[in-house]
Amino acid sequence: MTASRSVILGLVALPLVYFTAFFLVPLMTVFVASLTDAQQGGMTFSNYARILLDEYHWSVIAVTFRLGILTTLICIVLGYPLAWYLVRIVKWRTWRRICVILLVLPLFTSNIVRSFGWMVLLGRNGLVNETLQAGGLIERPIRFLGTETGILIGLVYILLPFVVLTIGNALAKVDHSLEQASADLGASSASTFWHVTFPLSIPGVVSGSIIVFALAVSAYVTPALLSGGRVTVLAVLVFQQYSSVFNFHYGGALAITLLVFTLLMIAIASLVSRLGAR
Repeated sequence: MTASRSVILGLVALPLVYFTAFFLVPLMTVFVASLTDAQQGGMTFSNYARILLDEYHWSVIAVTFRLGILTTLICIVLGYPLAWYLVRIVKWRTWRRICVILLVLPLFTSNIVRSFGWMVLLGRNGLVNETLQAGGLIERPIRFLGTETGILIGLVYILLPFVVLTIGNALAKVDHSLEQASADLGASSASTFWHVTFPLSIPGVVSGSIIVFALAVSAYVTPALLSGGRVTVLAVLVFQQYSSVFNFHYGGALAITLLVFTLLMIAIASLVSRLGAR
């Protein structure tokens, strides 16, 4: 019995030590640095006052979370039908596995490589503009790079698989007998979907939304490359303070601000989803 307890304690203690050493300690280091001043020393809230009382920083925060919200909404709109297709429409298991592999395969490629690929596709002479011009849809190239639209396209492409997988998992767990019971009671296919299937898949939608939103607002590579420095998000500001300016105190305040705002938005979304479920 003692040996089994020791094994259990070891299995529990190892993840806790890892979590403390590689998450809590760095986070507390950044938090303490954000509350100190490089010149005067001692505790101060001047770094946070500089962020929260400045109109420029609020505009950056607005751009960051606007991109995060739009990315999440678009991923849900595009990801739900794709997840439905994989779970409900595809009957041939081999083809379903091929589709899942094709969906997950880009995740094994670096975001830098994929962002550079979109830079080529979205350029003035890129495939997207050339295709639109060849089809007569536009007369002159559309400027995608250096805009929020270009960043949005890149983020949706990178984060869409997370939504498809989470929603697909939720749809796969829906009991078909409930849908059959709804149909037996005279409900149409659309009514069955909106009143039975969709509510039961909401946990997958919420989970996918949280994952996509958190990754979108904290993304650095895609906004930095596709914006060309013309669109600034909080992650870019944090990187600049740490890598170029070397102001770890102000950079730490920016990082903590991003974390707090992200957690606040996720908490609000979770609360709204719970109220909607009730």
